[in-house]
Amino acid sequence: MNKSKILLLLAALFVGISLFSKSNSSQGSCFSLKAADFQKTINGKQVGLYFLKNGQLEVAITNYGGRIVSLCAPSKNGEMADVVLGFKSIDDYLKAKGIYHGAIIGRVAGRIAGGKFDLNDSTYSLPLNSPPNHLHGGVNGFHNQVWDVSSVTDTSIVLSYLSVDNEMGYPGNLTVKATYTLNSKNELSMGLSATTDKSTPINLTNHAFFNLAGEGSGTILNHILTIPANSFCPLGPDKLPYGKITNVKSTSFDFRKAKPIGKHLKLNENDEQFKLAGGYDHHFVLRKKKSNVLKLAATVVDPQSGRKMEVYTDEPCIHFFSGNFFNGSDIGKMGKPINFRESFALETQRFPLVPNQKTFPTIMLNPGEKYKAKTIYRFSIVK
Repeated sequence: MNKSKILLLLAALFVGISLFSKSNSSQGSCFSLKAADFQKTINGKQVGLYFLKNGQLEVAITNYGGRIVSLCAPSKNGEMADVVLGFKSIDDYLKAKGIYHGAIIGRVAGRIAGGKFDLNDSTYSLPLNSPPNHLHGGVNGFHNQVWDVSSVTDTSIVLSYLSVDNEMGYPGNLTVKATYTLNSKNELSMGLSATTDKSTPINLTNHAFFNLAGEGSGTILNHILTIPANSFCPLGPDKLPYGKITNVKSTSFDFRKAKPIGKHLKLNENDEQFKLAGGYDHHFVLRKKKSNVLKLAATVVDPQSGRKMEVYTDEPCIHFFSGNFFNGSDIGKMGKPINFRESFALETQRFPLVPNQKTFPTIMLNPGEKYKAKTIYRFSIVK
């Protein structure tokens, strides 16, 4: 073969590789998601879908709500599955009845009784989007905003959002940054930071729903859960935490030793806390370590697939939700209904904002201070 023919073949090969790479970069989630399905302008800002890959894991992030749309991980047999519940297009997110899937929640995660809190001799009133309470930052909370994409690489994305003074009734211009990074240790890390020009409450988290067997694979009640927490925050008759911290010993909330999520849910539906919340929907108070030191907050294993997820955080609490309210009315990205107790959430965060009590540490951020929080989701395999 002469030199000119060799050069032509090499050029053709290069073009083919380039086209494949371009096509591959526009789809993901075990090849079920397409970036084009997330391209939409909302409130004058462009929404997109971005893929992070490290050779073992693949993560899809959208700047609509800073959401984790999917996370594909291998089983003990090498089979890939998407372990985060979500939807296949931005239009599906916009019409979904479950509005928090994978999103960053803010300014304040959880419920605020009556939508009111006192700060610096003033009372602030927030919209009651979960009557009679305010929930997860309000109807136009961070989950429902288009974040700016500050930077993106093959393994990381940085998002930012300016929450203006009096947005959803909260005081102060709050500047927020979220950084998702996928590393070679099969860890997806999430770093959150914020500053403000007025004192304001803040408690950010991510609201991803997981099923380690894969989205649409059935119940999570056989998943094995460990939470190394000695205490939890019980709910009152209004389904809100009321400032009490209770020891988990001899309760259904003792996950210090690994056990199936459904062990007590199946046998003890008459538990008063379960009746109030519909299952697990509670803060667990993590064992204290030095400030800013990451600690193990939870471990979950799916015995069938062997997938294991560990959650590390520098936050003081983790909120465990056992998928109590899904009823199949939403169809996930795998074409299957999102059903009751077929997913769980482990939301790292600070203590609830319970007005007019001093049991829980404050979540107020003042000018000149910086809010910082870090969470790591580490994936591995148990044979």
